Amino acid sequence: MTAVSKVLPSSSPHETLTSSDAPPASGYIEKGTPEFRKISWALVAGGFSSFALLYCVQPMMPGLSEAFSINAAQSSLILSISTITLAIGLIFTGSISDALGRKPIMVVALMAAAICTILASVMPNWHCLLLMRALLGLSLSGITALAVTYLSEEIHPRNIGVAIGLYIGGSAIGGMSGRLVSGLIIEYGSWRLALGVIGIIAFAAAVLFWRYLPASRHFTPRAINTKNLVGGFLLHFKSFALRMLFLQAFLLMGSLVTFFNYIGYHLLQGPFFLSQQTVSLLSFVYLTGLYSSAKIGSLADRVGRPKVFWKIILLALIGVVLTLVNNLYSLIIGTLIFTFGFFGSHAVASSWIGQCAKTAKGQATSLYQIFFYLGASVVGTWGGIFWQHAHWLGVGLFIAGLLTVSLLISLKLAQEAARQT
Repeated sequence: MTAVSKVLPSSSPHETLTSSDAPPASGYIEKGTPEFRKISWALVAGGFSSFALLYCVQPMMPGLSEAFSINAAQSSLILSISTITLAIGLIFTGSISDALGRKPIMVVALMAAAICTILASVMPNWHCLLLMRALLGLSLSGITALAVTYLSEEIHPRNIGVAIGLYIGGSAIGGMSGRLVSGLIIEYGSWRLALGVIGIIAFAAAVLFWRYLPASRHFTPRAINTKNLVGGFLLHFKSFALRMLFLQAFLLMGSLVTFFNYIGYHLLQGPFFLSQQTVSLLSFVYLTGLYSSAKIGSLADRVGRPKVFWKIILLALIGVVLTLVNNLYSLIIGTLIFTFGFFGSHAVASSWIGQCAKTAKGQATSLYQIFFYLGASVVGTWGGIFWQHAHWLGVGLFIAGLLTVSLLISLKLAQEAARQT
């Protein structure tokens, strides 16, 4: 049923760590309604577009090295400069949206990122190409920071998990499709053609996002000033639940990036000796993210996030352990389980942020995403040290250690939730 009345304001600026969702309130969009279906289509399109634009350049790196006479390390800047500017943008986009609204910022962000990618396809030199990729990262911070915030404000609390899961599932498909489509086009065309095609597809997805996403009903603007900016961040760091969820973002994303940074090297070497083409098909495991993010998010809505969170992290840990066996079938099964566990746990943690942050939700989501991408950068680099010294055994044990810490934190969150009930 469609409701139009305002949601009641929160009586406390602090989070409540309970295993049950907030009490029913009028004005929320509920699962099964036409509005929920529109939001689902819009957020899948937004997640698909943003991650396809961000990660489509990975297969292009060898071609870029040849085209611009640069080495592999320099070529890797095509991705890292985008993630760096994305993280920087996250510091500000949440606060800007707290003043100007969610949907307008997200629509402009997606369209600007698509346009930057189309322009990148015709850039005459390496530095201009990097400039476009840097602007793309800044643009994507607008959708990355705000999608979860929008959902936490507009979707009924008992349906938030499944809604965020659909967005994360779209992101998983986007990340996979961006790599696969880009690689296929490069094989028969050029990196310029690949960027142009993906940019056009992403722009079409941005139009779909704009057309289908309902305007905010529960957004309350906050003035942009230094006091609100700093005060919002400090308020979130005072919260035990939010601090732990920020740390979880760092550990979980760091685990994922480290895993896929080095699993390919492992499969290319003994005892497997797979071809590069065969290894590239490993991207298809991201399909499990489409299922697990929505399924686990829905499960968390029903039984409570504290009860689900630690179990899905434990599942990811089991998956990593299975990859340590020198057997191809064990490795593939372990990779599927690990990927399933990551996207499920990310869906639970993301939806939990919106419930814990009662004010300045945009800033809270931004902080989660900042730690998310810091984990990708920092932990992914640390993983290289373990690879140099002990190859996959070292990397796998390193990831297992990260997930063990993550598991202990999730158990602590569950204990705190049980204590407050």
